[in-house]
Formats: sequence, structure tokens, C-alpha cells
Amino acid sequence: MHDIYNYLITTLFSQYSTYTTIQKILEATAVVLGIISVIYSKKNSILLYPTGLASTIIYIYLLVQWQLYGDLLINLYYFYMSIYGWILWRRYRNVKESLKITKISHLDYKICAIIFIVSIIFVSCIYIGFNMLVHWWAYADTIMTGLLFVGTYLLAKRKLENWLFLIAGDIIAIPLFYLKGYTLTSILNVFLTVIAIYGYIAWKTILHDKKLQH
Repeated sequence: MHDIYNYLITTLFSQYSTYTTIQKILEATAVVLGIISVIYSKKNSILLYPTGLASTIIYIYLLVQWQLYGDLLINLYYFYMSIYGWILWRRYRNVKESLKITKISHLDYKICAIIFIVSIIFVSCIYIGFNMLVHWWAYADTIMTGLLFVGTYLLAKRKLENWLFLIAGDIIAIPLFYLKGYTLTSILNVFLTVIAIYGYIAWKTILHDKKLQH
């Protein structure tokens, strides 16, 4: 049993042998903040944005250090959407007609389709520029990015379906981040997937209860 444990640890974390202690601590911190952010998101709390921003900023720093510019640009998008969502949620915080949880409309579907297509083209261009489309996971990465971009946008709009896109993106991210050498971030996406499932159930319950009240 002890040998199996050692084998799993070595297999999962062998890539960290080339990382500095600071990089390991920073990634672990970013992972913890990411989990906290999604927990706040499940609770429909605005605190998801400051914690999420802190996590994203750390990842941006690490990605510059690791020269992973494709992922860097993706995290810059997350940074922008976090600022946008934070401002949007605060704007309605003390207003009687607050930004309520709703389902996506036909217009939202069109916007999501545009975001998804543009993000795939955008990330594909990045990978072509860095000659990375030779790897099979680069194609899966473009799909994952499109799903997460859409999910992040819908989260800012407090649309129930944001969780479905985030769940799909997180499931794809689990093996992808491991292959890229981010074992901790891969484990983070396992937690994010579970929390997102509970988040969808919680938001759906809130939406259902509000309908009953009317």
C-alpha cells in the first residue's frame, strides 16, 4: 500500500521537481483562492470576484514565469471578466431591482455562440503562432477555453446556465492541466467541477423558489 502511495505521488507531482519553492507556494495559493471563489459563486456572493481576481493575478504571474503565453492571454480574459462582473454585481447591490438569477434568453444564446466561436479562433491563432497545434491537446484546449469563456460571461450576467458551461470546461481541464504540468491546478478543477454541480443545483433552487413566491 505504501509503495502504491509513493508511486501515485511521484507520478502526479514529478513535474514539480523543476519548479522553485515560490512557484509551488504561489500555485497552491492560487488553487485555494480559486476554490474559495467558486464556493462564494455557489452561494451567489459578490466575494467570488475579489478572491477569483487574486487567484487569476497569481496565475498570470506564474504563466509569465513559465512562458505559457497562450494560457496567459486566457487568464487576462478571466481578469477582465472578473472586473466586469464585479462592477455589474455591485451596481445592482443596493438597487431594488437587483441583478437576479435568470435563465439565458435567445439573445444570450446568440452572444454565447459569438463568444465561443471568437474564442476558438483567438486561441487557435495563439497556438498557431507558437506552433503548438501539433499537439492533440491543443485542440481540446480550444474547446475548453470556449466553454469557460462563455461560462464566465454568463456568470457575470447571473445566468443559471453558466454552471453547465463551467462544468463542461472544468471536466476537460482536469486532464489537460495535468498534461501541461499543473497537477495542483488539475486537482483544483476536480473540486471546481463538484462545486459547480452543487452551484447549479443551488441556483436552480433559488430560481424555483422565486417563481413560487410570485
